[in-house]
Amino acid sequence: MRDMITGKTKLTGLLGSPVEHSISPAMHNEAFRLLGLDYAYLAFDVTEDTFLKVIDGLTAMGAAGWNCTMPLKRLMHQRVDILSDTALLTGSVNTVVNRDGVLYGDNTDGYGFMQSMSDAGLRPAGKRLAILGSGGAAAAIIAQAALDGVYSIDIFSRPESTSTKLIEQEAELVRSKTACLLNVYDLKDHAQLSKSLEQSYCLINASSVGMAPDTDACLIPDSSMLHPDLAVGDVIYNPRETKLLHMARERGCMTFNGLYMLLYQGAMAFQRWTGRDMPVAKIREKFFQ
Repeated sequence: MRDMITGKTKLTGLLGSPVEHSISPAMHNEAFRLLGLDYAYLAFDVTEDTFLKVIDGLTAMGAAGWNCTMPLKRLMHQRVDILSDTALLTGSVNTVVNRDGVLYGDNTDGYGFMQSMSDAGLRPAGKRLAILGSGGAAAAIIAQAALDGVYSIDIFSRPESTSTKLIEQEAELVRSKTACLLNVYDLKDHAQLSKSLEQSYCLINASSVGMAPDTDACLIPDSSMLHPDLAVGDVIYNPRETKLLHMARERGCMTFNGLYMLLYQGAMAFQRWTGRDMPVAKIREKFFQ
């Protein structure tokens, strides 16, 4: 943020509940300061009950744009006027640009994770992935991976969950829009899980299993399913090394966590609002070490 708010300062921010823990305000305001941009980024605790009033207010006031986190991403998908390809495939929006009252919705979460894979030296295009989970993070990664040319994705989730039904709908849409092959399997089908991991380039935990404080949890029942040629990533970054990543590292796998997913999804949103590239190296050094 600049040293002083002016009459021309453009408003951006984060909507969701809870949001007080987010590092997004610090990250974006530092990027604005470094580039000398007259923008400010604030966090607003917004519930599903107040969502529509808040969006109408921000749109009318001419806010430049905003991010949405849970539980608002699917509501935002229904409210925007124009959807990006990624937002269309995921059924959720985490980034909004206000263009003279017309709301453009995007989902940058998948881009953030795929960029973190690239940072780790991985090149998944044309290869097979296996994903654990069927929530919002999984949906975003699946959509972006398919758009980026991943050959096939095996998705493992609990068949009784509402999110699995949504991911099955997304899979149908992704199949119709891309050349990616998608399969949805029962998480308890350990034989299929073992077979998929044997054939996969990378395993991604896109669920919250293993997140603090429940750090002893892991969706892989046996470390022997992991082999040294398999890269293993986790969207979780608290703790930095989940039980899954610890198991994978001991099996000789290359591992990475979801910390840079947060950085790069924010960088894409920043570019959408300002037309400028976030100074990622400086933001990473200050907030992501």
